[in-house]
Amino acid sequence: MNGKEIAELIAFMEVARSQSFRRAALQLGMSPSAVSHTIRSLETRLGVRVLSRTTRSVSLTQAGERLLQRVEPAIIDIRQAVDESAAFQASPQGTIRINLPRIAAQLVLVPRLHAFLEHYPDINVDLVIDDTLTDIVSQGFDAGIRSGKRLQQDMVARQLTPALNMAVVGAPSYFARRPPPEVPADLHDHICINYRWSASNALYAWTFQEDERCFDLQVRHALTINDTSLITAAALEGTGLAYLPENHLQAYFDSGELVRVLSSWMPSIPGFYLYYPHREHMPSALRAFVDFMTGPVNQRLSRSL
Repeated sequence: MNGKEIAELIAFMEVARSQSFRRAALQLGMSPSAVSHTIRSLETRLGVRVLSRTTRSVSLTQAGERLLQRVEPAIIDIRQAVDESAAFQASPQGTIRINLPRIAAQLVLVPRLHAFLEHYPDINVDLVIDDTLTDIVSQGFDAGIRSGKRLQQDMVARQLTPALNMAVVGAPSYFARRPPPEVPADLHDHICINYRWSASNALYAWTFQEDERCFDLQVRHALTINDTSLITAAALEGTGLAYLPENHLQAYFDSGELVRVLSSWMPSIPGFYLYYPHREHMPSALRAFVDFMTGPVNQRLSRSL
């Protein structure tokens, strides 16, 4: 059924309900002659009269009564569906699916979610923790959060945090057994806890900076894990040294549970970005999420990280 046929049925329903071409025309925003032409077109297509009309009255034929009984509920359902869809834009609601690594969830998103969900009680947030580089479009996600150096191409990206400072850290119990490294090359004599990307099976590069030059170092990885929380836990147990964003570890520095080493050699990496596909008509729930997470209040929170 094409748009013209649907328009004919809507016009027929309005005439039947109001029993007047003039009143139906006012309801439809059409002229009476246009409504009359539409009904004639419908009757021609059906091959049967659906309305009996005189100069004084309009009434349904038997065929028209049967058609109205079947058409009216369907048209009402269509109108309700359209109104409900429009309501999603007028009042943000529905579910948004966000793909992000565990460290971004802990450091960036979870601290902001309480305020967001209070402000938008009709929005459900479905977080999928994923340390791989998932294609958010093919996997049905609305948006993702990643470090700026690992963003997918052809995405709209909004910055959530400033650059992240990296740190090599270990527990006092580890340094009770081994002297702290003084230069990156000393790490060859240390046990290191390394991160492995699940998708590519590649090891995360430990990057260091000397003057303006950055370089990667292949460390001795006695333990390899694909979860940053477990890497942190292993470092706290004194298993070895870990290479992590220091913003995530401040509480452990304050308590003395972890100690930073090689501080003068450490680089910054691009901060976290919220990214999503370009959409001409962005769902209102996603628009609310993007605006809230990148708004002035959360930008002040980002600067404090």
